[in-house]
Amino acid sequence: MKFAHFSDCHIGGWREPELRKLGIETFRKAIDLCIKEHAGFVLISGDLFDTALPQTELIKETADILKKLQEHDISVYAIPGSHDFSPSGKTMIDVFDKAGLLHNVVKFNENNELEFTEDKTGIKITGLYGKKLGLEKFDYERLKKDNLEKEKGFKIFMFHTALEEFKPADMEKMEAYSYKDLPKNFSYYAGGHVHYIYDTKKEDYGLITFPGPTFPNNFKELEELGCGGFYIVDDKLNLNHIKIKLKEVISLKINVDNMDSDEAGDFIINNIKKNDIKDKILLLRISGVLKSGKPTDIDFKKIINSVKEAYAVLKNTNKLTGKETEINDENNYSSIKDIEDEVIKNNLPGLNIEKNEVEFIKEIIAIFDKEKKEGEKNTDFENRIIKDAEKILEL
Repeated sequence: MKFAHFSDCHIGGWREPELRKLGIETFRKAIDLCIKEHAGFVLISGDLFDTALPQTELIKETADILKKLQEHDISVYAIPGSHDFSPSGKTMIDVFDKAGLLHNVVKFNENNELEFTEDKTGIKITGLYGKKLGLEKFDYERLKKDNLEKEKGFKIFMFHTALEEFKPADMEKMEAYSYKDLPKNFSYYAGGHVHYIYDTKKEDYGLITFPGPTFPNNFKELEELGCGGFYIVDDKLNLNHIKIKLKEVISLKINVDNMDSDEAGDFIINNIKKNDIKDKILLLRISGVLKSGKPTDIDFKKIINSVKEAYAVLKNTNKLTGKETEINDENNYSSIKDIEDEVIKNNLPGLNIEKNEVEFIKEIIAIFDKEKKEGEKNTDFENRIIKDAEKILEL
C-alpha cells in the first residue's frame, strides 16, 4: 500500500494567464502520476483552490481532473486550507464532497469530537482546517483529543498550519503553534500551509511532513523551488518527493547600479539575450540605484516585447531605486497578497476590527480583485462582482 500527499495546490492563484494555466496543468500531471504509481488514496492538506469562491471554469476543470481518480477507484481525502475556507465556513471542499469527488475529513460528532473517515485499506484519517492569520489555533485549543489518541490502527492527521519548531528563518513572523498541540499517537501527520518541503519524526507523534506547494505560488517560490511536487508514501512511511517540472525556470539577477533608465533598459535586454529563454519561465530580479531618473522610467514594455518567445516573464524591482527617490525598503514582499496581509495586520488595532473578521476583509478584497473575462460585457462583469459580493455579505 502507498498513498500520495499533496498540499497548497492554489488552483487559480496566479494573475498571469500562462501561470494560472500551468498551475492547473501541473495538478493534472500530479494526478496522472498518482494513477501511474498505483496510489491507494490521495491526501490534500488544504488550499486546493486559491479562494473559497473560485471561477466556474476552474471548478469544472478541477472536477474533471479529480474524476480520473474516481475512475481508478482512488479516494481523495482533503481539508479546507486558509485560502479555500471562508469566514462564513463555506468551502468548495464541501461541494466536491457532496459530489463524491473527495471526502472532507473535518467532521465532528454530536459531542463536538472529530471523527475518523476510514479508507478501504483500513487506514483512518481525520484532520482540522486552516484559517487565515493562523486563527485555527483557537480550534486546536478547544479540540478534544482523547478519542483521537486512543483510536487504534494506522492513523493519519491532516493539518494546515505552521509549526513553530520547524519554521524556516524567513517565516519567523508567520503565526504558528507547537507540534505538541497536535493529537498524539498518529502514524502520519499530513501538513500544509507552509510552502517548503520538510519531514521529521517525533516521539509519540510519528512522521510529520510538509510536501511543499504542488506548483510555486509567487516569484520567490519560482526562484527558489523552480517547480512544485508532492509525496508518495509507502506502508513503511518511506517518503519519495515527486517533482513536477512542466516548464524550465530561468532566473536572472541584474544590477543596474549607476545607470540611467535608457542604459538600464538596454543592459537588461542584452543580459537576457545571453540565455535560451524559448518556452521557459523568465524571472528578472532587477536591483541597483539609477544615477538619474526613476525606476518607472525604464521601458519595461520594450523589455517584455523583446522576450516574447519566453513562456512567461515576471520581474521583481523591490531593490531598484533612483537617487532622487531612494527609499529604505525593509520588506521584500514577493506578492501583492503579502502586502495586503501586512497592511491589514498593521492597521488592525486602528480599524477596531475583531481578529476573526480579518478573513472577511480579505474575502471582500479578493472579490474586487477579479478580472474581466475575455469577451465578457461590462454589465455582465459588474453583475458577477455584485453577485459574488452578495454571497460573501450574505445579502
